[in-house]
This record gives sequence, structure tokens and C-alpha cells, in this order.
Amino acid sequence: MNITWFGYSCFKLEFGSRANDKVSLVTDPFAKEGRNGLPRTLSAEIVTVSHDHERHNNISDVGGNPFVISGPGEYEIKDVAVSGVQAYHDDQNGQRQGTNTIYYIISEDIHLAHLGDLKHKLDENQLSEVCNIDVLFVPVGGGDVLSGKEAAEVVSQFEPRIIIPMHYKSGRWGSRLDGVEPFLKAMGVSSPEIVNKLKITPRDLPQEEAKVILIESQ
Repeated sequence: MNITWFGYSCFKLEFGSRANDKVSLVTDPFAKEGRNGLPRTLSAEIVTVSHDHERHNNISDVGGNPFVISGPGEYEIKDVAVSGVQAYHDDQNGQRQGTNTIYYIISEDIHLAHLGDLKHKLDENQLSEVCNIDVLFVPVGGGDVLSGKEAAEVVSQFEPRIIIPMHYKSGRWGSRLDGVEPFLKAMGVSSPEIVNKLKITPRDLPQEEAKVILIESQ
């Protein structure tokens, strides 16, 4: 599996090692901001949308005529299993900002969870639907999503093996968000691993202590 980050909550997950069985999934594609936007060549077989906002629902800029998942439910597309679990975009059960969908993705014997624009800790029912996580994508930039400290508390609910922060100020993106530093401090991480792109196989997953990995935005 190869993981590329484009900024905000948008990642491209590429599954499969042979040309004829490769499947790509794009999460939360965002709209163009000024001269900056998604790569013109970006395409996928699957797109997930956590909630209806221009920084998360820009499906039109993803080529390949993808299968779009935009809410709770269970799906299987080309050996990639995706479950959408309802959560909220605020800490008031959605009364202020509405709902947010968490996506639980399984492929290549790796379990991933993309938390979208989460703003609260999960309850027991939500956790029961998203369990045994290997790779957790967690928003950490504050404002309408979890702050660094809140994100660290949510991470402790999952006990994942790899933690990938997202939706924070980085490069061209998120000028009004916090950087990743408050999250790293709350996690007690002083020297996170930093990669341009991340390649993972089941044997690469940490067996003891969880690892925070920062992916550089493209």
C-alpha cells in the first residue's frame, strides 16, 4: 500500500502490487484555493467524502469515474472494503455543524480509519464499528476539528500502530489551522518520522510502540 497526502484530509491510498489489480482510493478531495489545487492527473476507483464541504467534497477534480461514498454504509469495491460510521462535526451531536463520516477501510490485511472532520471523542457504539486499527488518520489542527490535545485523547481510544496526522497547517494549506506541533507535544513525540510518501505492508507495522508518521503534502 502506498499513501500520498495532498493537504487537509485528502490522501490517495494505492492498493495492489500488479498493474491489473491496482485500486486507488482518494479521501476528502478539496476545492482549488487560488492557484493551488489537487493534481490534474489525480484519479481513483473510489472516493470517500466525510461531509459536504468544499474542502472535502470536490469529487469533480478526481478522474477515473470513481465510485463515490458519502455517508454511512458498507461497501466492497475491487477487494477494498469500506464502512462509513456516523459521527459529528462538533461536540454537540451535530446540532451546530452537522454530521461527519468516519471511514473504516480494509485491504491487503491492513485496517485503516480516516476520521474526517471529527470534533469529539467516540462513544462505545462508534468504537465497536471501528476496531483493531493499524493506521489512523486523525485531524489535529483545531478550530472545527480536534485540537492537538483532543486528537491525542482520541488516538488513545484506538491504540493504532501507525498514526498519521492530517488537517493541520502545512505548506500551502490550512493557514488558519494550528500546526502539527501541539499534537506531537500531547503525544510526547519529539522526533516523528517524516516521509515524502508512505509505503506499508503488514510486516512493516510496528509490533510494540505506536509510531507517528508525518507525510509531506504534495
